[in-house]
Amino acid sequence: MLHIKQFSKSYQSNHILSINDLIITPGVSWLKGENGSGKTSLFKSLAGILPFQGDIILDDVSLKKEPINFRRLVNYSEAEPLFPEFLTSKDLVRFVGKTKGASVDQQDQYCHKLGVDQYFTKPCGTYSSGMLKKLSLVLGLLGNPKLIILDEPLVTLDESARGILMKLINEKLKDPSVTFLLSSHQSMDTSSLPLQNTYMIRNKSIEKL
Repeated sequence: MLHIKQFSKSYQSNHILSINDLIITPGVSWLKGENGSGKTSLFKSLAGILPFQGDIILDDVSLKKEPINFRRLVNYSEAEPLFPEFLTSKDLVRFVGKTKGASVDQQDQYCHKLGVDQYFTKPCGTYSSGMLKKLSLVLGLLGNPKLIILDEPLVTLDESARGILMKLINEKLKDPSVTFLLSSHQSMDTSSLPLQNTYMIRNKSIEKL
């Protein structure tokens, strides 16, 4: 269970988002909002990347009190991923896989299913946006996280890759304690993805639809 308490995010004097008290239950939740509404800022805060006021608690682990333990529970795939151009998919998958406790077998399976194995040893500077996205999704699924944040996961993916991603998400959901937070400007296919909740960010706050 994800609990966001007295959350406030600002950039200097520019207030972005406030969440007084929000509990997000396990399963798949879809976060909607216009560009610039604060979705990505919230996601990066939840992933422990950006500082914020308040606290975020996941399965009784507080981000403010136990930041290292909290980050071990969270995986994050960015909307527009950027990686060092000289590193390869293999470099990144093996490094992140080790930090997340993912077996090499799991790493290789995800890479094969999403087609990352086709450019596994090529430097990231040679990748298309679609290739970068698939690599980011592999990294976002590695290990056994309790919270998986996928920011615009369907962008640049073809229909085949989208179907594979839905299957991988459903595999993770076999663990009833796993929470997915997704954002997407495209409609979610609820026939292939069991959507639990939908939230909207607007007017610098969040509401359940």
